[in-house]
Amino acid sequence: MFEALSEKLEGVFKKLRGRGLVREEDVTAAMKEVRLALLEADVNFRAVKDFVEKVRARAVGSEVLDSLTPGQQVVKIVYDELVALMGGAHTGIQLSPNPPTVIMMAGLQGSGKTTSSAKLAKMYKREGRRPLLVAADTQRPAAITQLQTLGAQIGVPVHATVERDDPVRICKDAVKLSKTEGYDIVILDTAGRLQIDDELMDQLQRIKAEVSPQEVLLVADAMTGQEAVNIADSFDKKIGLTGVALTKMDGDARGGAALSIMWVTGKPVKFMGVGEKLDPLEPFHPPRMASRILGMGDVLSLIEKAKDAVEEKQAQELAKKIQTDSFTLDDLLNQMRQMRKMGPIQNLLGMIPGLGAKMKDVNVDEKQLGRIEAIISSMTRRERADYAIINGSRRRRIANGSGTTVAEVNRLLKQYMEMRKMMKMFRSGGMRGMKMPGLPKFR
Repeated sequence: MFEALSEKLEGVFKKLRGRGLVREEDVTAAMKEVRLALLEADVNFRAVKDFVEKVRARAVGSEVLDSLTPGQQVVKIVYDELVALMGGAHTGIQLSPNPPTVIMMAGLQGSGKTTSSAKLAKMYKREGRRPLLVAADTQRPAAITQLQTLGAQIGVPVHATVERDDPVRICKDAVKLSKTEGYDIVILDTAGRLQIDDELMDQLQRIKAEVSPQEVLLVADAMTGQEAVNIADSFDKKIGLTGVALTKMDGDARGGAALSIMWVTGKPVKFMGVGEKLDPLEPFHPPRMASRILGMGDVLSLIEKAKDAVEEKQAQELAKKIQTDSFTLDDLLNQMRQMRKMGPIQNLLGMIPGLGAKMKDVNVDEKQLGRIEAIISSMTRRERADYAIINGSRRRRIANGSGTTVAEVNRLLKQYMEMRKMMKMFRSGGMRGMKMPGLPKFR
């Protein structure tokens, strides 16, 4: 996400950083390029005009001209204004002091509303809450079945009735049920349309009036750019939104919707959906997004992903194995699986400061991880515990069982042995100047 914008801004600020003195004409020339980059990123043109004027006003003042590092100071101003453009701090769901908290999900067909409802439920389940999904979309064929299937996958109950039942009554009954059954989060998956129409809006207005949801979230497809912004504006004027969840953020290399919605509607982007898997919705943090856009990485999000993927007990056990030289191929397999839980490796590398732009043309072969996993899974328990017994005939059997070649098995074992050597050097304090061999292959 934001790939094209990040690349262009990096070029603009590279020129400024190299200057010991930044004059007003330098700022003016840089702002012209920033303006063009934002417009090409499909950011609302009025938002771009306002943004550029604010940055320029600060950048030509004493804040920059009297600074010892004027180029860096301009970047800092752009960062601050990007954060402000996206709403400042993260705005989460406002939980009701008297459960349940009712969250009404709205949006057009194809925006990912049903999947986002399930992702949101999974997020709350991870937090120890008891969510209830409500199938209030009686218009789209198989919408109820889809939500029930997703609910079963994440272990969250779904309240549903026969098709064509009144959605308002379905939502009202679900809220009553939540109070008697102890569900503290109720997520209403409402009907969508191919386009905004009066019938849809009337139905949503009646649901909102009947159940008084704490949150009304619009689910919008980020890849539609300014159309997503226009849809958010229309929904807000008709039913009143409290926030937006942008889906398919990883498929939108421009990012115009994320940068425009708050400015146009006054409603914050609260969540973003990344990937097709049923991973929880990610909270939208403007400071972190601004940091990514400017190529500064997103270490906090990376740490949070790691915490979600790796349990503290497992981390302690791994540290103990490294200390006692008992790190097996089984342990390697477990670490790889935990790493894959964190999402695509390309995305993770982009969160590391300074790597985002450098990784643009590097293709991380995700299939390589799958092949390594297949090789280790084809080993016997004894072989995974003691790699030294894997002789030539065993290597041929493992290759046949994993659908790989003996050369690939040999390569994996060699890399594994190099990892063990590195771990030994970690323990002895002799790691200076050494490089950890990486299993994922880049090409």
